[in-house]
Amino acid sequence: MPVYEYKGLDAKGKETSGIIDADSARTARAKLRKTGTFPTEVTEQSGGASRKVSGKGKAEPKSKGLNLEIDFSKSFQFISSADVATMTSQLSTLVGASIPMVEALSALLDQVEKPALKVVLADIKDRVNEGSSLAKALSHHPKVFDDLYVNMVAAGEQSGALDKVLDRLTEHTESMLALRSKVTTALIYPALMAIIGVGLLSVIMLVVVPKVRKLFDSFGEGLPLLTKILLNSSEFFMQWWWLISLAFGVAVYLWRRWLKTEKGRNTWDRWLLKIPVMGGILRTIAVSRFCRTLSTLLASGVPILTALGIVKNVVGNKVLSDAIDKAADSIREGQSVAVPLRQSGEFPPLVTHMIAIGERTGDLEPMLEKVAIAYDAAVERSISTFTSLLEPLLIVVMGGTIGVTALALLMPMMEMSKFAGS
Repeated sequence: MPVYEYKGLDAKGKETSGIIDADSARTARAKLRKTGTFPTEVTEQSGGASRKVSGKGKAEPKSKGLNLEIDFSKSFQFISSADVATMTSQLSTLVGASIPMVEALSALLDQVEKPALKVVLADIKDRVNEGSSLAKALSHHPKVFDDLYVNMVAAGEQSGALDKVLDRLTEHTESMLALRSKVTTALIYPALMAIIGVGLLSVIMLVVVPKVRKLFDSFGEGLPLLTKILLNSSEFFMQWWWLISLAFGVAVYLWRRWLKTEKGRNTWDRWLLKIPVMGGILRTIAVSRFCRTLSTLLASGVPILTALGIVKNVVGNKVLSDAIDKAADSIREGQSVAVPLRQSGEFPPLVTHMIAIGERTGDLEPMLEKVAIAYDAAVERSISTFTSLLEPLLIVVMGGTIGVTALALLMPMMEMSKFAGS
């Protein structure tokens, strides 16, 4: 069933807009009039394209000559993880109240405010109404609902505990968002300090130094070495800034291409894990994601091999992903999960021991959940320690750089004053 975006006037004459699903534009207009809305414009949303529908119900061409209408606001709409978490929580409540799925999706469609998510939900509702399972309908929107989400919903539908699975999905998404927020918040201040430092240095090198250069020309070869280095560096940047920018752009392009190769990804991810302090934090974050995601999937009834196939794409590191792949191969051969993870040397002993105990006792999911909670706390402590060390280090580096620059500018003036005094 097509989905239409409309604009119109309500009963009080105020402008209104939204999303509605209907068999045709004429039906959409009729449905709107029944709700007290007089539509002035109806646009069909199908396959990512929009067709404006005239008042007579005929679709107008998308463009005629150069009269192409582009709505830039739609180009920048995106569905965030927070939007998905909120939607999942609401759907869980509706399903838990024994409301039929189509009605639950209709109610959800009325509650959602973001147009992009409305279009997605309207398509899912139509597919479910036509007999599709919820998981299969969700799988048609991989940019919004990843493999983890789809497989958990499928397991929930098969087990008859969809509301509980949706609750776990909400908790999992919110936990991942909280972890991401902690990391982002911790890095904002150091990043801001670095940007300010680079900006100040650029202003000094490209604006201040060229203005005082004429004053220093009278010194000839008698300038201090530090001042000569500063002046030559400023002149180099002023003259070759375009070449530096081009070289930087080419380097970034080549680096990104190299990262897309299997060897490049492996080398880069292995190097990241070996960085002092930061490497340990990255490993802790990846292990936390691994444990929490695997626990959520297994508790929702997803088979262990399918769960490992999903989790390897969540950890965000190729080295750890390869270790998880070997664990999946081990299970296919009838062995345990803990042994290949321990043999890889990439997972901390605490994790492999807890997994081994969980496998022996049959309590793997709660064990993984305990490890995830412990590692979430470890991530928070590590980030706090890292930022507490990084902030004064950045201040010292910034202060030292600007101080040396200022000294290079002041040294000739100090010598000039001494010469004038003598």
